[in-house]
Amino acid sequence: MSVKIRLARGGSKKRPFYSIVVADSRAPRDGAFIQKVGTYNPMLPSDNPARVTLNEEAIKGWLSKGAQPTDRVAKFLGKANLIEAPAIVESPKKSAPKAKAQERAKLAAKAAAAE
Repeated sequence: MSVKIRLARGGSKKRPFYSIVVADSRAPRDGAFIQKVGTYNPMLPSDNPARVTLNEEAIKGWLSKGAQPTDRVAKFLGKANLIEAPAIVESPKKSAPKAKAQERAKLAAKAAAAE
């Protein structure tokens, strides 16, 4: 059984509130979970200490048993110094300029440098 530490959505429409839970990876997002280990309220300002609450002892116990945090939860745990902070992934490559646009940009830069 693969165990994940992940978010389970609560709250009403357009007012999200998330519980940080330990759950079997095969369980539905808002379905059965093993233990609730924290909360996340994205409606609060980012500097508010109540935005993310964590039960650090329980999380350390589950991490020692092999539970894997999801990307968003790993960011929370990294900020709380419970695990090593994950590397920040850059923007999607799909939106980057294509080859011809990159060539035109290089030529324009060379022309501007020559002047």
